[in-house]
Amino acid sequence: MSSRSKTAFRAALVQMRAGRSVERNVADAVSLINEAADRGAGYVQTPECTTLMELDQDRLMSETKPEDGNAALRAFTDAARARKLWLHIGSMAVKVGERKLANRTYVIAPDGTIAARYDKIHMFDVDLGGGESYSESVNYQAGPSAILTELPWGRLGLTICYDLRFPALHRALAKAGAKFIAAPAAFTRTTGEAHWHTLLKARAIETGTFILAAGQGGRHENGRETFGHSLIISPWGEVLAEAGVDPSVVVADIDSTYVDQVRRRIPSLTHDRDFDIVVANAKAPSLVQGT
Repeated sequence: MSSRSKTAFRAALVQMRAGRSVERNVADAVSLINEAADRGAGYVQTPECTTLMELDQDRLMSETKPEDGNAALRAFTDAARARKLWLHIGSMAVKVGERKLANRTYVIAPDGTIAARYDKIHMFDVDLGGGESYSESVNYQAGPSAILTELPWGRLGLTICYDLRFPALHRALAKAGAKFIAAPAAFTRTTGEAHWHTLLKARAIETGTFILAAGQGGRHENGRETFGHSLIISPWGEVLAEAGVDPSVVVADIDSTYVDQVRRRIPSLTHDRDFDIVVANAKAPSLVQGT
């Protein structure tokens, strides 16, 4: 399907198993991006943590660079320009302070310019039990704004990983004109097995948008295990493409006019109503017998 169509294009998701070397991760990502381009993709998305999966705080801080002069970002802008495609780096850590990072998405246009940046809003601070816990806010600064960007085929809403659990954000993006919502992730195996498919399908159906979710998969050098199963889901909740656990590329042909068709069938984005919240008494009032 031609990427020059006004409504139709081929989308590709790059699934990775990023390690502790930025240079190796970038090389792996670019190789898979080129594979996606060879398969005719006009839009290519990589997962969260494309450039580094690191749990050690000191190493994370030393390996992460500011945006200005960032060699990894330059490699990605060069790749987008060379292959003349829309390249969406799902996220990479970017230094924004002495000991603070941003978990930042970059959408790069075919001419190599950065069309949009989005810093992850919701921090993954959870205790899953069994010794598995994460405190993203220790190292990362939460973003302040929801972001959309214009693609040739329609508007794209940007989210990252844990944002998936906040339906109000997705609804706001859809009501602001998104026909596609990106959900690049590094979902843990534990939460992915339980919730990944269900949450992505729900967000697609609730918003009437295509969901594009590239993931990390497998056991990483740092010991973390991620779920994989990168997914492209239609506005009707249909799975159009799915990866397994290993690094790979999956593609699907998308036509944004299907969004309009689905929203005409179930126009829930236009049916919002104001309402009050009332807490009813748990116990019925006592009956007092007359005398």
